[in-house]
Amino acid sequence: MLLTTAIVALAGLWQLPVDAIPSPSFDITSLLSQKSNNWAEGTVISFPNSPTFVNSTTRWNTYDEPTYLAAVSPATEADVAKVVKLASAFNVPFLATGGRHGYTTTLGNLQKGLAIDLGQFKSYSIDKAAGTLTVGGATTLHDFQDALYEAGYMIQSGSISCPGYVGVTIGSGVGRFQGVFGLVADALVSARLVTADGRVVEVSKTQNPDLFWGIRGAGANLGVITSATYQAHKLVNQGQMLNADLIFPANKSKEYFDVLGSLSGKMPEKLAVITLVVYDPVAQAAQIIANWVYIGPKDEGLRVLAPVLALNPSVSNIQVVPWNKLVTVAAFGADALLCPRNQSHNTYWTTLRNLSSSTFQTTFEKVNTFYKQYPDGRATTLNLETFPNQATLAVPDDSSPYPWRDALGHFQIGISTTSNNAANDPTAQAGDLLARQLRDGLAATSGYPELTVYVNYAHGDEKLRQKYGERKLPRLVGLKKKWDPRNVFRFNNDLPTQL
Repeated sequence: MLLTTAIVALAGLWQLPVDAIPSPSFDITSLLSQKSNNWAEGTVISFPNSPTFVNSTTRWNTYDEPTYLAAVSPATEADVAKVVKLASAFNVPFLATGGRHGYTTTLGNLQKGLAIDLGQFKSYSIDKAAGTLTVGGATTLHDFQDALYEAGYMIQSGSISCPGYVGVTIGSGVGRFQGVFGLVADALVSARLVTADGRVVEVSKTQNPDLFWGIRGAGANLGVITSATYQAHKLVNQGQMLNADLIFPANKSKEYFDVLGSLSGKMPEKLAVITLVVYDPVAQAAQIIANWVYIGPKDEGLRVLAPVLALNPSVSNIQVVPWNKLVTVAAFGADALLCPRNQSHNTYWTTLRNLSSSTFQTTFEKVNTFYKQYPDGRATTLNLETFPNQATLAVPDDSSPYPWRDALGHFQIGISTTSNNAANDPTAQAGDLLARQLRDGLAATSGYPELTVYVNYAHGDEKLRQKYGERKLPRLVGLKKKWDPRNVFRFNNDLPTQL
């Protein structure tokens, strides 16, 4: 079927849900190769077994990953709109990606689909007078942080440098600076977005304000963002902050978690703590690698850190660093270890309003036992992000879809084994079971009535209300019905069009 002939049927197709549209009678190669597509110069169409295809589809996580029959790397915003409209009209399942760091298992529901690679949208610009930052759909913190610092500004971010900044935003964007600046999504001023029917629209508080509300927490369900503008912040303490990297052996874990738990309900706004549990091959046991950051003067920070420093860590590295170097320096440079692609990550997270030291210690002990019982699973890690919520709570709850503004922490269990075949690997199966049990235990003392999770951290098996919050769901579902009634954006923790 020629594309020009098939266009006649588009009006009727748009009235049908995706599942009701008959399967196309052409292959995807023919669809994308039609001359009438008039792709812009620089737009690249690629297919499996080619280097370009590999570069356009390789993900950070290979666990339950999507698979593709073709990839389009648009060179222009118009071509992003064109390929979305084309794929939607002809019932071709697709996923648009920037940094490709999303790891929810719902992405694996896309099999033999179309990849829309935003890799050519990796630009940024800074308006120094206005203090704003505009980034492309695939731009990362690593791309712009140095330039923003040199311009005299800083901005909230996630915990590592390599995810797409827009990708962080559309889930809301938790991170070290949220006690001072709020969520990443709170800094969003406007965006350009391709809708499900292939239109390009501006979204802001004054233009399509309903859509602007929705993309700051459920954006993966509502469109493809090609560019976004943020309000940056003048440097705090000239952009300098205290970074303390500490290591504690297993016999100090209870004391450490007691100190961390003492912050529950009274965490200073300028403090951020990330706690990793990893296997120590020398001691043949679990150990704690702790990163404590104070976003202010060194002397103030040392007073705040005094209780944890009094535990006499086995390794201590304390230094003052500029904010643009923090992410890559923190936790002994863990960013470089966390960013490589094509790894398998089976992750489960729980969001916490309460920091329960006894639950943290129990979780630590169970993972330590797992290390002993399953040597092939010693790459398994725990990751507890503990961030203050003062600035996050200062933003009205109804200003965005994010339902957990009172959260203080996010706890990850990351199962990793030496096997490439998790389905038939006893260690991977035992690890998955353990992770679910630990998640349940953490949820029980989280301070929330049931399991809750920041949507960017969702495993994919959680209930809708556990990801989006029960009070936010009716408005989100209404937005989904309005902006994506055929649910073409359905592979990243998708929302229904009715409850």
